[in-house]
Amino acid sequence: MAESLRIGDVGADVATLQRRLNARGASLNVDHVFGSATDAAVRDFQRSLGLVVDGIVGPRTQGLLLGVVPPAYALTQADIEAAAATLGCDVAAIQAVVSVESPKGGFLPDGRVVILFERHVFYRQLQAAGIDPRPLEVVRPDICNPKPGGYIGGPGEYARLAAAKQFNEVCALESASWGRFQIMGNHYETVGYATVQDFVADMATGEAAQLRAFVKLTMDDADLHEALQHRDWLTFARIYNGPNYAINHYDARLAAAFKLHGGVASHITPEAVEAKAAVTSAPEETDPNTPSTDAGTSRRGKRQAKAEAAA
Repeated sequence: MAESLRIGDVGADVATLQRRLNARGASLNVDHVFGSATDAAVRDFQRSLGLVVDGIVGPRTQGLLLGVVPPAYALTQADIEAAAATLGCDVAAIQAVVSVESPKGGFLPDGRVVILFERHVFYRQLQAAGIDPRPLEVVRPDICNPKPGGYIGGPGEYARLAAAKQFNEVCALESASWGRFQIMGNHYETVGYATVQDFVADMATGEAAQLRAFVKLTMDDADLHEALQHRDWLTFARIYNGPNYAINHYDARLAAAFKLHGGVASHITPEAVEAKAAVTSAPEETDPNTPSTDAGTSRRGKRQAKAEAAA
């Protein structure tokens, strides 16, 4: 079966899914089309087992259809509903952020937290610590550079992080985004931790901790919080993903995902008129060689993001 299936997909893998859902009590016509009936059956199945109810048949949903117990660190629907209650926003709004920001989850297959090391942030963090980054830039421009880049993606990002830690552990940990919501380590105080090491350790405990960090980060920024509450996806994407949000149509994808998850009227940009297409055509994960959120709250300082957006 394909790595993930969702509404709009067609083919033999969808037929396999429909048969497995029927074996779990659904009454689907095996027509090879992931339509509204299949979507509803998937959501009912996810809800019955406490999974995130997003209609996306990823590895965890597929595993449970085959009787495989999900990992203990997995995010649950109860976690999402608690976050929505704390933030005073729609449950569908949290689900939209989850599905757009990190549809594959907050952990690598080997159990380590998903990270992305930002060499330009490391350059800046070293400067802030009173360390001249230029000598390191000469010998290791892949990990220390005033410009973004050098991404490997997946487990390879840990090799870059390890190399940076040899020069300065704290600055290195602060220069990576961590977990399902891609929160930069240099936000550790904002999200309630005494040290960046404490933040990193808690991100490794599970996706619920990663979601709690997202909640704290959102509540710390009144504009971001209000945008989420009022479903203003353009403003949310601009603050969270930075001024380059439009390149990857983050506002359109968030609006589309919100609608797909049962959300009602929201601020939808012209790109999101075809909501279904915006969701189904969105990439599963960011190209590791092309940073998509260079200046947002998730991967850089949010105050800098606002300043750059206003410039």
